Formats: sequence, C-alpha cells, structure tokens
Amino acid sequence: QVQLVESGGGLVQAGGSLRLSCVLSKGSFDRCAMGWFRQPPGKERDFVAGISPTGITTAYADSVKGRFTISRNNAKNTLYLQMDSLKPEDTAVYYCARSRTMLPVTTPRGYDQWGQGTQVTVSS
Repeated sequence: QVQLVESGGGLVQAGGSLRLSCVLSKGSFDRCAMGWFRQPPGKERDFVAGISPTGITTAYADSVKGRFTISRNNAKNTLYLQMDSLKPEDTAVYYCARSRTMLPVTTPRGYDQWGQGTQVTVSS
C-alpha cells in the first residue's frame, strides 16, 4: 500500500525557517509529479508548491513565491519543502501528495495519494 509520511513541522518564530520532508514508502515516485498543500484551521486545503518528476518544472502559490522552495530526491523517494521567511499566516497543517500524472497541478483533485499532514505554527 502506498504511504506518504511527512516530517519536519513544528513551532517557529516569524522570519524563521523550517524544512519539511515527505517519504513515499511504496509505489511509483520518480514517474509522478508531487505537491505540497496546506490547510489552516477552518479553511480549505490550498496548493502551496508542485514539482515535476524530474524536478525541472516547479510551481508555487503566489503567497509563497520567493520564500518557499520545493525539491525532490528520486533516489530516496523523498520530497522536500524549504520554508524561509515564515509568516504567521503560513500556520497550517501541511500535506504532501502524489499527482495522478506527471503534471504538478494546483487542485487537490489532481492528486491520488496523501500524507497524514504535519503541523507548522509560526508565532508573531
């Protein structure tokens, strides 16, 4: 059974950094685009960043451009999200997901496997 496991969340002050990781335990990793989403309390799950299978193509939400960087290591079946210059509005549960295709689409419906989520809290 495919399983995605996130790690790296925590509590950080505004302006700080965190690095999230997501490991795919089974299934295809290097043939699928991957993405990060986040869900603040009481709000919908929103796209944060996506990356193509080779890592050449990336996409970001406007709210995180220039501050977050998505990357992947296909040899380790691992996806990363480097988050710098964090703001209180970045507070959310962050989820990694595997795309149904090779495209890092921005809608949750485009992803068929999800991790359990990791909490990121940014204090002001």
